[in-house]
Amino acid sequence: MHSTQNPRKPFAALTVVAGACAMLAAAPMKAHAAPVEVLHYWTSGGEAKSAQLLKQMLEQKGDTWVDFAIAGGGGGNAMTALKTRVVAGNPPAAAQIKGPAIQEWGDEGVLLPIDDVAKAGNWDHLLPPEIARIMKYKGQYVGAPVNVHRVNWLWINADALKKVNAQPPQTWDDFFKVADALKKAGITPVAIGGQPWQEAETFESVALGVGGPDFYKKAFVQLDQATLKGATMVKALETFKRIRAYTDEGQVGRDWNMATAMVINGKAAMQFMGDWAKGEFTVAGKTPGKDYLCVAAPGSQKDFTFNVDSFVFFKVKTAGVEKGQKDMAGLLMSPAFQEAFNLNKGSIPVRQDVSLAKFDDCAKKSSADFKAAGASGGLVPSWAHDMLVSPAVEGAFYDVLGNYWTSKDETAQQAADKLAAAAKTN
Repeated sequence: MHSTQNPRKPFAALTVVAGACAMLAAAPMKAHAAPVEVLHYWTSGGEAKSAQLLKQMLEQKGDTWVDFAIAGGGGGNAMTALKTRVVAGNPPAAAQIKGPAIQEWGDEGVLLPIDDVAKAGNWDHLLPPEIARIMKYKGQYVGAPVNVHRVNWLWINADALKKVNAQPPQTWDDFFKVADALKKAGITPVAIGGQPWQEAETFESVALGVGGPDFYKKAFVQLDQATLKGATMVKALETFKRIRAYTDEGQVGRDWNMATAMVINGKAAMQFMGDWAKGEFTVAGKTPGKDYLCVAAPGSQKDFTFNVDSFVFFKVKTAGVEKGQKDMAGLLMSPAFQEAFNLNKGSIPVRQDVSLAKFDDCAKKSSADFKAAGASGGLVPSWAHDMLVSPAVEGAFYDVLGNYWTSKDETAQQAADKLAAAAKTN
């Protein structure tokens, strides 16, 4: 879902080591109800509920779910554990992986193609092309997507806004006026966790709102040097840094869901966070439009940064596991799971044909905006959430933004120059 540090390194040595370590693989088990070991990092609130649901659905098909959950919202710890297991020749049956990392694992020859499941389920017809492309390796499906998260949301405590008699901010000027009023009223304007991925995600939404989708694509899809160190990027960095004065000192090391809790309980008024935050509001029994508001980050109302959770399947030696893997792939894309999972998670179904009748106003808005942004060119992958740039570039961007966020004297131009240099990281 969202990223912490950047533990993924180039996979070049992996295949050689895997061969040498194959003898460490677990001995094959009997074929009846073969265990499907699932590596995931859905350990908080609405996410944990979703993992539980998938387990139940898989077991109803006669398969055995073996839980391999590793905490850490961004999956950094999970990816480290996965690499260790694959190198030892003993991968889990399924793992939560997304974005360019799917291609990297594909290059290692360790993934199980699930094209037969995809063809039977008509995935090409059901998925937006921007997302289907990410799930394929050399034209064959290897990944099953479960959702679409919108990243560029601003979550607002409705009571806090009422206290200062303010409307949700549409522009950055509005945002800072509202933040000043909240500060004066003794409410922390912005909740954030001081972790690299949270700072990067906040900056990503600021950059999209300040520069628009064409600027975003030039900077982060094309990694254009002039754009990365140009005037619009400097303005985006200045705007990002201004936000820091409206955050609290307790942010260092705080997890994202703890920052969401601050907005839920009124200790803070606003949070920049993807729509997994909505799962926390839902679990707390809060109603959108009444207790909290979901609005696009200032300036990005017509745009949509997407982050897609997905699972890939590994070739394993244990007999009978492939049935469970393919059962799971089919379940992930089934309308029943897509509906129930996304209701828990706060995201929207990746299938374009699932009814939104049971979904709340935030989800309906997200779905409408997703389709509109797809038609207008405002649909962009989230680089802060592993959907776009290489792990090396992402990690370098994290470092630049984290240092700039906490630095007392670094200028926006210096940070922009460092982003341009970071884009060249191999």
